[in-house]
Amino acid sequence: MPLVSVVMPVFNSATTLGAAVRSVLTQTHSDLELLITDDRSTDGSMDLLREFAREDERVLPESAPERGGAGRARNRAIERARGDYIAFLDSDDMWLPEKTERQLAFAAEGNAPLTFTSYFKMSADHAGESTDFAPNGRVIRAREHVTYRQMLVRDHIGALTAMYDRTVLGTRLMPEMRKRQDYALWLSIMRDGFDARGLVEPLAVYRAHQAGSLSSNKLSLVQYNWELYRKHEHLSVPRSTRALAGAVWQSLRNSRI
Repeated sequence: MPLVSVVMPVFNSATTLGAAVRSVLTQTHSDLELLITDDRSTDGSMDLLREFAREDERVLPESAPERGGAGRARNRAIERARGDYIAFLDSDDMWLPEKTERQLAFAAEGNAPLTFTSYFKMSADHAGESTDFAPNGRVIRAREHVTYRQMLVRDHIGALTAMYDRTVLGTRLMPEMRKRQDYALWLSIMRDGFDARGLVEPLAVYRAHQAGSLSSNKLSLVQYNWELYRKHEHLSVPRSTRALAGAVWQSLRNSRI
């Protein structure tokens, strides 16, 4: 069975971290390693991670030497990865139990080195586990096939569902950006000629952020996406403007689900 390296950045996530970690450890595909970088948490997150590591050797936490943000934390984990596949999960989200197994089969069948899936949304205060999650109808649907040109207009890939084949693509790190590092990574892979394939089945659960947080502030997309289009993708001003309009539209649409 292929080894899957699961990358998880953590910062002050003690209230949701347990459910996120358990959702990985209870996967039906058990050949995995959970690489966690704690970004200098102050709420006991690292203590909780050490407990998980003592109970399950697949949990491999490390503490960052200094605060560096989610992108740098993910990259530190990717650099430690031994797996054939690299997958991503944030410390406040969850995977459903068959996510890894189904996505690996989907990737193999379609010869697809970059895959993603549909996912559910749950409220910020959801207290359940992945093993007892009840489908709620709040689904962000995955598109079955996405090209680089389509991704420029809209980010179709939910980071909590993304997985890439390291044996085909090599080790790919995220650009050093405060936000949208994941989007930049998908674009860099697809710019090299690899389309993304989406599995329509919802296999993960995204925790909707509280109103007023940076993640829920749609205006924050303008600054970070514009930087991505202009500095990393080197798009013209007209193309960047069209892409930005698509990104804002998608964010507003998904926020209503």
